[in-house]
Amino acid sequence: MTYWALNAVFLAVVGVVAIAATRSRRGLRWRAVGLAAFVLLALTAVFDNLMIGVGLVAYDPRHLSGAFVGIAPIEDFAYAVAAVVLLPSLWVLLGRRAGDAGERGA
Repeated sequence: MTYWALNAVFLAVVGVVAIAATRSRRGLRWRAVGLAAFVLLALTAVFDNLMIGVGLVAYDPRHLSGAFVGIAPIEDFAYAVAAVVLLPSLWVLLGRRAGDAGERGA
């Protein structure tokens, strides 16, 4: 199985959850998600290159697409994208609803 095939499974689940969050009453704040994605992808690029460069992580080249950012395979960035979309989506879907604070006797 290639890394893209593995990523596709996770990204499909993330896509479904993000669509549900977008359609909810509270919705996602896509500008904030985009800013967080930019920062997280930049950090991923820096630290993945460092970890690969010092030999902490290695990849089987047969399972890579051949596209790289520095020495980090592009497939590595899918997890950052998944996290930056999935976590806010879950926050929206599972977060407190308006009026919940009053019901708890706060």
